[in-house]
Amino acid sequence: MLKSQPAPSGRSLYFDGEWRHPSSGRYNPTFNPGLDEAIGAVAEANGADVDAAVAAAREAFRVWRDVAPLERGRLLKEVAAVVRANARELAALDAANCGNPVREMIGDAAIAAAQLDFFAGLVTEMKGDTIPMGPDVLNLTVRQPLGVVARILAFNHPFMFCAGKIAAPLAAGNAVIVKPPEQAPLSSLRLAELVHGILPKGVFSVLPGGREAGAALAGHPGIDKVAIIGSVGAGRAVMRAASDTIKPVLLELGGKNALIAFPDADPERVAQAIVAGMNFTWCGQSCGSTSRAFVHRAIYEDVLARLPAKASHYVPGLPTDEATTMGAIISRTQYERVLGYIASAREEGARLVTGGGTPDGPALKKGFYIEPTIFADVEPGMRIAREEIFGPVLAIAPWDDEAAMVSQVNGVEYGLTCSIWTNDLLKAHRTAMAVEAGFVWINEVSKHFLGAPFGGWKQSGLGREECLGELLAFTQEKNVHVSLKQGRA
Repeated sequence: MLKSQPAPSGRSLYFDGEWRHPSSGRYNPTFNPGLDEAIGAVAEANGADVDAAVAAAREAFRVWRDVAPLERGRLLKEVAAVVRANARELAALDAANCGNPVREMIGDAAIAAAQLDFFAGLVTEMKGDTIPMGPDVLNLTVRQPLGVVARILAFNHPFMFCAGKIAAPLAAGNAVIVKPPEQAPLSSLRLAELVHGILPKGVFSVLPGGREAGAALAGHPGIDKVAIIGSVGAGRAVMRAASDTIKPVLLELGGKNALIAFPDADPERVAQAIVAGMNFTWCGQSCGSTSRAFVHRAIYEDVLARLPAKASHYVPGLPTDEATTMGAIISRTQYERVLGYIASAREEGARLVTGGGTPDGPALKKGFYIEPTIFADVEPGMRIAREEIFGPVLAIAPWDDEAAMVSQVNGVEYGLTCSIWTNDLLKAHRTAMAVEAGFVWINEVSKHFLGAPFGGWKQSGLGREECLGELLAFTQEKNVHVSLKQGRA
């Protein structure tokens, strides 16, 4: 258990290499969702602050773009080393501010450091091409950074998103302004403290705030690209704001992801995958969670019988306790929203397999805790089958007809991930080609792999991350045509 509350000393805005008070003078409380207690106040940026930060970032970009790529890579690796050296503190900060278990948040810091190292190693891969046009012409392309990039982050992995998602745009030579999640900004502010002085001033900025700051960044003429991790609604708002200046966007949005189990799959492995894929550790607050499971009727009841024991590993507890395996919901609003979905599932006739309630221990009475909840016999029209809950609620349905099942899998507006379980190679590949999702596992679930492009179809987003494509997405391509003819034309 943490003996004291970790906190960054900087609670203001960080840009142009300095800590600055918000122009409005406004500081808002930030909370510990495990205790429903305020843990200090954080500055709220407004449009005027965004203007100032963007102006500073544009000046910094002119310096950073001319830093040799290998030197940019070296500095990113230095940032990665700082992250690794402070992983436990950063994990404790996130556990207290976003409600995820501290033991798992140490892994988030490790992932962020790995992403920094990964993109640092790709700086020489921003290559152009030569296009053959005959002996008297040299035609070539080069890639150059965009300018200033805004990254708007989600609350479910605050530090991992902050440190990991600045890696590609910085490696490409851009300046980056981060808007951390309004609900959990502390670890982003702490990162600014820790890496101060490593990067040229103004290259990395942190502007905590709410919708006004996000909208100002998305629509600002001095921002050359905006990337968001968030809900579909937030993604649509960013696209609308970005359209005024025709700036590109990168959207990693929601999911209502499917796990498909064929009759030849091992019920034990399927049950384990169903529970693991739901990401109960994060209370299901994960866009990639396989929150719908389609299990063939031949193994359906066998799989269901195993789920309560599998889910029992995830016990809600204080996020700052290293023994905790499942944390707290981010806020009261989200907590009540999730409980509303559980109530609707009962009303609509879904069969409760496990969970469905809230823990009653005295240590947890103030926080926002919900048991890992699994419903079976879920019909396609039920709310828990169609809508992203972003909570620890899993919907399971039996199937007999493969074509009808695939139609149901694809019958939602989302298309982020899908997990397929079978020992039949033909079925595995046929289904992988048929599902409308950007990231597909076969006999695996939940994992990401650096270098493998991650992103969604349909309403789940635009663009790919965690790969060379992400780095290139923060560059623009220029064609250069050179005439080699001697004399006058």
